[in-house]
Amino acid sequence: MQQLPHTSPLTAGTAGVQLVHDLLVHVPAFRDAYESHVFRQGGVLPHVFFWDVVQGTVRSYLAEEAEPDWRRTLDFLEERSRRGDTAVDEVIVTSFLGDLPSPTEPGHGIVQQLGPVMAAKFVRIRPGG
Repeated sequence: MQQLPHTSPLTAGTAGVQLVHDLLVHVPAFRDAYESHVFRQGGVLPHVFFWDVVQGTVRSYLAEEAEPDWRRTLDFLEERSRRGDTAVDEVIVTSFLGDLPSPTEPGHGIVQQLGPVMAAKFVRIRPGG
């Protein structure tokens, strides 16, 4: 069987998994959450894992925990959002932006910290905040 080159295009499922792995490189403080997720799920389910990413990011924003640094997380996701990869955008929009706190919940102010690309996507999916 011929091995595919490392640079081959990613399918939707593997693009989400790659997003998770790249996030761990950029924000290593998510490693414990990742290991727990893989143990519970029997593998990487990007949409499910991003629930933990949202929770950790909002806790950091509220200064309940110093790590994972919410700024690094938002910077990483903004950079990935700029690339226009629909499979990656699906994970970020659906399972990160869509799960950010509502206007009546603690931590909603993080929405004001989103970069321009994610802020535009957030307004499209949640025009009321």
